[in-house]
Amino acid sequence: MPQPQPQSESQPQPSPSPSPSLLSQRSAVVLLLGVLAAVAATALTVLGGAVLATGLLAGGGAFAAAVLFFDAIIA
Repeated sequence: MPQPQPQSESQPQPSPSPSPSLLSQRSAVVLLLGVLAAVAATALTVLGGAVLATGLLAGGGAFAAAVLFFDAIIA
């Protein structure tokens, strides 16, 4: 009858030094809110009757403005 192995050998060992994250949580939230504002501005512009290129330009401007805004107000 085989003996069960201890669980410590079957579970992977945690790495001693995890790799640093690419972005901080604050930066990720600011950029996410900027992307959401850009998507909303693009969709509303295109649904309002403008061509897609105009909507994308509006979305780009909304992204820049939203990132600056949320960067200033999120501590």
